[in-house]
Amino acid sequence: MKKSIITILAVFIIPALAYLGLSQSGSSTAKDASGKPEVIKFTSAMCLDCQKMNKIFTALKPKYGDRIAFTDVNVQDNSDFAKSQIKKHNITLVPTIILFDSSGKQIKRIEDAIPETEMDNYLKGLK
Repeated sequence: MKKSIITILAVFIIPALAYLGLSQSGSSTAKDASGKPEVIKFTSAMCLDCQKMNKIFTALKPKYGDRIAFTDVNVQDNSDFAKSQIKKHNITLVPTIILFDSSGKQIKRIEDAIPETEMDNYLKGLK
């Protein structure tokens, strides 16, 4: 009897607890923990403008990665984190890039691809 209870716990309860722990760990944004400015980029693998912005961010992240927290949200991802961020920020178009200052206040919302120099200027001014 004890063996079957332990087996049931191992099969059902432990994976459920592990899932809850892992899903909660990804749900906070970087600005909550670090106090840094944050950039959230909503993207999709099927979006050509998103791919352009991904290349721009790949080039710019090394320059700002120590002072700005970057979060990518794939709108095609079916995770609770992606769904909650899409709903929270009312995302209807990709790419959408939202810039927050270090206090968490939204500074800029960009709903299209922009040139690298323009994005660089926005990141320079982010405090």
